[in-house]
Amino acid sequence: MVRTLLVTQDNQVIDNVPLHRTADKDVKWFWVDFEAPDSAEAKLLSDFFHFHPLSIEDCFQFLQRPKHDHYEEYDFFVFQNLQPDCLDPQEIDLFLGPNYAVTFHLLPSREIDTVREKLSLGGSMAGSPRFILYLLMDIIVDEYFPVIYALEDKLNAIDSSKAGPGFIASLYQTRDQLLSLRRVVMPMWELLYRMLNNDQLSIPDEERLHFKDIDDHLVKIAEMIESSREITADIRDSYLSLNSFRMNSIMKTLTIIASIFIPLTFVVGVYGMNFDYMPELRWHWGYFASLALMAALAVGMLIGFWIKGWFD
Repeated sequence: MVRTLLVTQDNQVIDNVPLHRTADKDVKWFWVDFEAPDSAEAKLLSDFFHFHPLSIEDCFQFLQRPKHDHYEEYDFFVFQNLQPDCLDPQEIDLFLGPNYAVTFHLLPSREIDTVREKLSLGGSMAGSPRFILYLLMDIIVDEYFPVIYALEDKLNAIDSSKAGPGFIASLYQTRDQLLSLRRVVMPMWELLYRMLNNDQLSIPDEERLHFKDIDDHLVKIAEMIESSREITADIRDSYLSLNSFRMNSIMKTLTIIASIFIPLTFVVGVYGMNFDYMPELRWHWGYFASLALMAALAVGMLIGFWIKGWFD
């Protein structure tokens, strides 16, 4: 599907017009959006716009790292947004020329739809196709916030929950999601940094302030991701320490029990031998004396363990 939007010399926005109208004299700049194009529509990238084959090839190689390539007549950008129902990245490509912007994406994008809605409202940057660049990056970055907020809420729920069978699995799943989000956010941050320090784009100072605002959002998101990752590490270490403490307590209890029963087993073993000449075996009170001896040994060892602080 190919959608075309025109901005006239008097800054009027005209939507859903034929592609050939982009050459009209009253057109100040235009925006063409390719959404899951078929082969005939995809050929327009080369036949109508005459884009470089390398940039066209990048559009069909999913998933490219966010980047900016400068060509003689246009600039090519690759962005990554997140699908609303999961953390899988989705690629959006942008060709930015002096009087046009062309977006390309293989899946439906709510960010593109939001840009089309906001474009009709105009703004201080609406006089050039860089407005599409700004709006698209701003909306993509803003969509990162609900994801990181949801992960923080999930992390807080894990932290306040009792450690059960699925505790550590849920914790590692959240950590993996944070890493997935980081792999999307950090390249976007690097891309924006290069854009702000690239003389080839020639971004005016007034527009540069808007892009720096996006940069501030990315810095905040990156810090939130790193903070959440540190929290997952703290929760993991606390969980492992607690398990180690519980295991040590169990082993200490078993050790005390085993230590008490070692001498008792020795006494039982000695008087369980089948020798004929064992005077105690024929003693009338021998059975009760052996029980008393084993009880005294057990009580004495318990008192000794208590004095040594084994029960603290």
